[in-house]
Amino acid sequence: MLMFAIRRIVISIPVLIGITAILFVMLNVVPGDPIALLMKEHASPEVIERVRAQMHLDDPLITRYFRFLWDAVQGDLGISIKLNRSVTSLIMNAFPNTMMLAASAACVSWIIGIPAGILSAVRRDSFLDHFFMGFSLLGVSMPIFWSALLFQYVFAMQLRWLPVSGFYGWQYLILPALVLGWSSAGVIARLTRSSLLEVMRHDYIRTARAKGLREVGVISRHALKNALIPVVTIMAIQVATLLSGAVITEAIFGIPGVGRISVSAIQSRDMPLLQGSVLFATALVILGNLIADMLYSVLDPRIRSQMTKAAP
Repeated sequence: MLMFAIRRIVISIPVLIGITAILFVMLNVVPGDPIALLMKEHASPEVIERVRAQMHLDDPLITRYFRFLWDAVQGDLGISIKLNRSVTSLIMNAFPNTMMLAASAACVSWIIGIPAGILSAVRRDSFLDHFFMGFSLLGVSMPIFWSALLFQYVFAMQLRWLPVSGFYGWQYLILPALVLGWSSAGVIARLTRSSLLEVMRHDYIRTARAKGLREVGVISRHALKNALIPVVTIMAIQVATLLSGAVITEAIFGIPGVGRISVSAIQSRDMPLLQGSVLFATALVILGNLIADMLYSVLDPRIRSQMTKAAP
């Protein structure tokens, strides 16, 4: 399994390189000078040109690209043009806030989504099934910005149970975690239901029932492990996406996380900060997929055997 993980990491390296190459091209195609945008009211053209030279922005694109890759391998993602601070330190300072938000939203998503999917599959076509699937469909269909504003209006402004925005304690995480968790729970609930219904049709489930096992035992011991394999994939990707920065949620609720600094980098065309944020987010998504692959072997021994055979 260790060799399988190493091989997956090696395969992911071209993906990271490709993302950085596309990002470099996109940032240089967009018209505008970030140095001039930042200093247009405070410096003469000569000063702007000198700052550009100091930051090597006048170097050829290919030179700057390979310099960025070499520095990134060493953990240096550059210096923010707007804030004049290390991009790595900015991301690391913001990441704990994003991590708390992602962990809270993931817990809400799993606590709601998995039981709702199981109950919907067990009570198929019942009122409970229609209620849970309708509620999950609403969470999936409603845009994040709209559900965030709705939750702020109802729970903060009308009921006054929770603060509207900010980040000064655990109570400030409840609303954004519910908003993100509701959206993710809808996907997990629907996938859990469909996957469990598919597994329940297999012959080994009928055999387990014929042996006299109770329905709870059939589901928990035989059906659920196989049904959760595709769900684990979605869960790992969702966590990685949340960790890389829930941009809209952090912006609406005023959470100083990775997503918020990414928005700031886009608005000011802070190329080093934007490059570092995107590279960091890509690495987290790749890590989430790797963790999902590792969890497969726990849920299904056949996958563990295939991993062992695939390893050189």
